[in-house]
Amino acid sequence: MGNNILLEKSLAFAARIVKLHQYLVSEKKETVISKQILRSGTSIGANANEAAYGVSHADFISKMQIALKETAETEYWLRLLVISEYLDDAQGGSMINDCLEIKRILISSLKTAKEKKSSERS
Repeated sequence: MGNNILLEKSLAFAARIVKLHQYLVSEKKETVISKQILRSGTSIGANANEAAYGVSHADFISKMQIALKETAETEYWLRLLVISEYLDDAQGGSMINDCLEIKRILISSLKTAKEKKSSERS
């Protein structure tokens, strides 16, 4: 299906998010944003994985769009953590870069899926 890279990267990213959550709670005593980023950051891969097993082309697109929205939310929380100095530029930058890479893959996958869907209608 061509999403193996996406599934691998989003799973690895989710693991980083879990570690980030643990760090924020134990070291920085931050619980509100850490819960938000834990939810959105782990949801990316969960939705991409669901999309890979979608029951229809429309289901695939829907799950991938949700994954993309979760990616945008996660990017927001990461940027906020850097701006509010819970993460330094190196820590945050590395995670933001990973997030943006996943975002590019999702956008590309969605574009291809939508083109395929529209060509099937023709």
